[in-house]
Amino acid sequence: MEKILDIVDAIAHEKCLTPQKVKESLQTAFVQTAKRVIDRNFAFEASVNEETKTIDLIQIITVVADDDERLKDEEIAPSLISITEAREYDDQVELDDQLQIPHDLEEYGRTGASQLHREIEFHIQRAVEDDVYTKYKSKVGTLVSGRVTSVDAQNNTFIEVDEVRAILPMKSRIKGELFDVGDHMKAVVRRVNMDKFDGISIELSRTSPKFLEELLSLEVPEINDGTVIVEKSARIPGQRAKIALISTHPQVDAVGATVGVKGVRINSVSAELQGENIDCIEYTSIPELFISRVMAPAIISSVEIIKDEKGDALKAVISLPLDQKSKAIGKSGINIRLASMLTGMDIELNETGTATDENGEVVAQEKKDGVDALEALFN
Repeated sequence: MEKILDIVDAIAHEKCLTPQKVKESLQTAFVQTAKRVIDRNFAFEASVNEETKTIDLIQIITVVADDDERLKDEEIAPSLISITEAREYDDQVELDDQLQIPHDLEEYGRTGASQLHREIEFHIQRAVEDDVYTKYKSKVGTLVSGRVTSVDAQNNTFIEVDEVRAILPMKSRIKGELFDVGDHMKAVVRRVNMDKFDGISIELSRTSPKFLEELLSLEVPEINDGTVIVEKSARIPGQRAKIALISTHPQVDAVGATVGVKGVRINSVSAELQGENIDCIEYTSIPELFISRVMAPAIISSVEIIKDEKGDALKAVISLPLDQKSKAIGKSGINIRLASMLTGMDIELNETGTATDENGEVVAQEKKDGVDALEALFN
């Protein structure tokens, strides 16, 4: 046990921990060892002695009244002593004073030494896991990359990310994607869990809207430096996505900067997403205007926001020409679904008796013919 603190720096360097965390782990290991080899009901404390470079182990006993009911409790009694008994050792003690009795684990021979060794290994490993957990917990929603190490029978993909092994479940993989061992891939951290039996588990995702946002940040410098902000995003993975953008600089076009010259930036992101089509929309805080933009490529005649008694938006009722309904709904309802996800509102379409010419101008006499687009889609 002599000069155990001499190994602190070596352990800290090997395990990528701070010396303070290693000292705390050693202190915990001493306390737990004492509870196992001396008495689990005793109250122990371990303190670092910088002068001797050892860890001092002491038993804490609280002085209580002679008639204290806790003295009859078998579990609590070992950490208590009656004032009459305590004054046999020190006649100056008072109620609630704490007596400190030193212990030396070396007195317990090989049993104490082997138990201490196991406790130190366990608590150092826990410190490492806690450090990794904290590190990756702060990375939830951010982009990571790694090498594929294996793919199981359920098509779950395991990726080596730095010092940990992460999993990309099949449900979080874009439809049609196939990965082989050795492939390098990008994904966002979706969830980080800590289990006392299985340790740390890190779940990745390539279907989250956050994955799209992180790829855009990687590809578009204006998004990375905050000149352009992705206000909202919605995806149907591998098929289509809509992103609402806003510029913080009057001379920067949010949509133009994101798309890039001849679409080079947005096409690069789309290629990573298995050809997913990405619609870039300029965000506005005016809900009616924002909804009309989100419904593109359909041309909208008007938008009415239906609110509840508290003033919260319930749904958006959209009026549009006859020949625009199919564009508004989109193939398999994809356009209206994305619009609903992006705006956070249910959307109802009302056809009018009008139509649009080749220039997008409304022609013919208007007449009302209400149609719920989602109902029409599934009937």
